[in-house]
Amino acid sequence: MFTGIDDIDWPSLRHAYGSARDVPELLRGLASEDPAERETALDGMYGAVHHQGSVYDSTLACVPFLLALAAREGGRDRGGIVELLVSIGGEADGPDGGDASDDHSGTGGSGAVRASRTRRRSAVEADLRTRARDAVRAGAPVFTRLAGDTDVCVRRAVPRALVGFLDEPARVLEQLQDWLHREHDDRVLIALTEGLGLFALRHPTYSGPALDILTVQSRPPHGPALRLAALGQLAARAPERLPADLVDTVVGLLKERSTGRRPVEPCHPVTDTLARHFRRLRPSDEEGSRLLRTLHSALDDRVPDRIALLNGQLSSPGTSDRCNAVWMSTGLFRGWRGDYEESVALIGAQLSAEEGGLRDAAVSALGDLHELAAPAADALYGLAIARPDLWVRRWERGAPTLGGPLRALARTGDPRTTALLAEVLEGAAVPDDLPLTVSHLGGHAAPLAPALLRALTAVDPGSPTAPSRTLPLLTALTELGDDAVVPQALRLLRGRPYEAPDTLMARAAIRTLGAFATAAREATPVLRGLLDGDLGTAAAGALWSLEGDASAVLPVLRRDLAGRDPYRRTAAAEQLARLGPAARAALPRLRRLARSDSVWERTAAAYALWRITGAPEPALPVLRSAWAESPYPRVRVAEHLHEMGAAGTPLHDLLAAELSARRRHLAREGGHGSDDIPKDERLLRLCRETVGGVGADPA
Repeated sequence: MFTGIDDIDWPSLRHAYGSARDVPELLRGLASEDPAERETALDGMYGAVHHQGSVYDSTLACVPFLLALAAREGGRDRGGIVELLVSIGGEADGPDGGDASDDHSGTGGSGAVRASRTRRRSAVEADLRTRARDAVRAGAPVFTRLAGDTDVCVRRAVPRALVGFLDEPARVLEQLQDWLHREHDDRVLIALTEGLGLFALRHPTYSGPALDILTVQSRPPHGPALRLAALGQLAARAPERLPADLVDTVVGLLKERSTGRRPVEPCHPVTDTLARHFRRLRPSDEEGSRLLRTLHSALDDRVPDRIALLNGQLSSPGTSDRCNAVWMSTGLFRGWRGDYEESVALIGAQLSAEEGGLRDAAVSALGDLHELAAPAADALYGLAIARPDLWVRRWERGAPTLGGPLRALARTGDPRTTALLAEVLEGAAVPDDLPLTVSHLGGHAAPLAPALLRALTAVDPGSPTAPSRTLPLLTALTELGDDAVVPQALRLLRGRPYEAPDTLMARAAIRTLGAFATAAREATPVLRGLLDGDLGTAAAGALWSLEGDASAVLPVLRRDLAGRDPYRRTAAAEQLARLGPAARAALPRLRRLARSDSVWERTAAAYALWRITGAPEPALPVLRSAWAESPYPRVRVAEHLHEMGAAGTPLHDLLAAELSARRRHLAREGGHGSDDIPKDERLLRLCRETVGGVGADPA
């Protein structure tokens, strides 16, 4: 099984963390009699040799040994090895294979040099992936033999391998058909059904018989799990074959499956390895989760159908079905616009569940919805009142943070949160994220200002944690309009050299001073003293708010506008826009900046050109190109068009098109930020207000 393993120069090969000298130990660990050692070895293979889907020269060297391990009669956990081989061969590649995160070339060198390196690296990676696929394909006879293995977990992993790596489509289809007739385990039957769907995708010419089988499997007398699997594959490959009452059918099958489902033996050992820890975070009914995710993914932009399906899942009598629904709701909410009021209320109903995993899942899902979670506000408030122990989350390392229920309730803007946060503020330590959470409550949070000010007063400017502590406190007090914060902002500015990381704290203090023009007059000398340094742009903006003297701030802003720092150029353009006509001397440089490669610089420059000249014509083409180039500046562009009013009418077609789009503007593969939904909702509000109701919310 390991013949020749010591003849390979493993130290000269590479994996994600450098030399592959440890790989022989991992391979031998996969054959161990100890379940924990086997799982640790598999964990190591995914963590280093096949890190985030990447393929290295050491990965290629492992393939023959992995095939031998998979073919070993009586070997344990071989299903996981087959899954690893399928992934190495290319059936489970990530979007980028994790390569971008492995680039340690630094920031030196020109863009052309970096681009050349990227092309060379991409060519090497493409070659490795091709060779990996060929190596796994060469082992296809192993997968054919494993189709009759006595280990159900091995058989469950094989259909995807057969479809992916056996070269003769007619033979593959025949094997899958024969296998279906003799197989009795539901888990393997589901895997075969998924294999047929993959076969139809890979071999369109031969897809007819595969789709016929799937159509038969989607109907009685087949069991609910198999029918759900077949419907998911048909939805992705042949939606015309789906029943007209798809959602009702699926919800009924889900309930039938939940009622009759029996516990099954896991295909992975129950150990305390890192891999096992991550498996504990998976849904308790992983099969059900996969079946419904397949359906949701296949339905794609049929948002009303997906909402109806989600609501049916959330109303299921089975706890695991509801838990699966809560977790998969996040992808729907973040990716698509729709009427989620009923879905959110149903998620709120899960907060009273006795099963802690379901409750925690619901809290997590609601926390990212912000004001869209309002239909669940009563349920969140009820949980917070009943469980004060959940108000604050304490960590082994680092400062405490707000507990999930209280944070989610605050993000809805519910005024009842204020009294609860006041109690939290009476504690010994202010949770790190509490000040930023306050911003969601608007004026309702005014009673919290004295406690927040006390917390700010207690911060030592020389502390290593001062920047991270002061920024949210200054932001919260500024948004609450409490001018008692001015002396504290001055305290943070006086008498310190503002080098990183203190620059972050200083910028926040300067913004605070600029927000209180009347109360902060005493700050004028301090701000003038900062004009010549790295904080010049920020100080100039605050001085403009305090004095309105263009002669004092314009030279500083023009200097930074012409500088080499793109952040300072963008910030200078934004401040020049505030000066309006008084900044006419900066127009030549702003016109050049409006042609920058940076979408953020162009957007800031275009807005400044309009504010200074009052003429929309130079700004509008730039704003249109920024909108089209990237979804990220769209909120900023929409803010500018909202302010421009009738002058921005030539770009209202962009806003109307955005209102008619189902997809959220920041929706993307590979995850989302926690503020993607509120950003998108703000974009929609700006579009509606600016075009006066043109377009309609997608259903």
